[in-house]
Formats: sequence, structure tokens, C-alpha cells
Amino acid sequence: MTSNTIERAEKRMQQKWYELARAEQDGAPPQALERMFNAYMLAVEEYNRCSEQYLVKQREVSDTVPAIRGPLTDERKHGKRRKAS
Repeated sequence: MTSNTIERAEKRMQQKWYELARAEQDGAPPQALERMFNAYMLAVEEYNRCSEQYLVKQREVSDTVPAIRGPLTDERKHGKRRKAS
């Protein structure tokens, strides 16, 4: 799943919402509005699926990348440990 796929799903969802809002303003019959609302909800579900798959993939990738450590201290550079006082 790529960010482009999510963007397309988001645009489709927004377009369905725009079409529904416009149809309501134009006085479309209730059956048509219901059908358009159902199409919008399908687009929302598709967007949610794409987003979830993308997030899962990103978590998998981040789990395989080693943690980045801060700058080396003198002890770490030379493999020495401080003596306990």
C-alpha cells in the first residue's frame, strides 16, 4: 500500500461527499440521496482500509530499522567503563 493509493482513496471519498451535498442542494429525490450516501460510505470504508494497511506496513518497516543512537561518549568510543565509586 502506498501513500498514492491513500491519496486516491481520499480524493474519491471527497468527490462522493461533494456529489452527495450537491445533489441534496439540487433537490434530488430521497432514494437517490440514499444511494449516493451508500456510495460515499463505501468510499469512506475503502479509505479507512487503505490507511490501516499503510500504517501496518509502516510499523513493520520501522520495527526492522535499528534504533539510532546518540553521539559516542569517550567510554563508548574506547570500550571503557567508569569505575564505581
